[in-house]
Amino acid sequence: MSVARIILIVIGLAGLFLGALIMVQKERPDQILGVIVWIGAAIIVHDGILSPLLLLLDVWMRRAGRRIPFGVLVIIQGGVVVGAIMSMLVLPEIYKKSLGTKNPTILPLDYGLNLALFWAAVALLTAAACALYLRRRRSRRDAEQVQPASAA
Repeated sequence: MSVARIILIVIGLAGLFLGALIMVQKERPDQILGVIVWIGAAIIVHDGILSPLLLLLDVWMRRAGRRIPFGVLVIIQGGVVVGAIMSMLVLPEIYKKSLGTKNPTILPLDYGLNLALFWAAVALLTAAACALYLRRRRSRRDAEQVQPASAA
């Protein structure tokens, strides 16, 4: 194991220990339990739902990759990963807002609508990136085909 990896592991463990120590000192036991439940739910959602769905999408896209250029597959996978990460960040706010709060200014936005708009923006930007990639790829291929003819 390299020295850099060992240093990063030590820094990460020190950060976890410090965070746990501060949380135990400053938070009530029910709040600590809430954090543990949230982390457990995040792991279940990530490992039990999102990762298998992304794996299935990856397998499907790689099978379709015989017809779809590899660059397009990578761009689409990147868009899906960005959307999945944002969903993981926003889903707790959507859930908490559905429960209600004593102070309406704590969660003032419509997080479900915002997440849907975010996914629409990711889809639009992903489609635009794919179109740009395909256009550049086509123009490069056309330039390569023209060059040998003029060189002869």
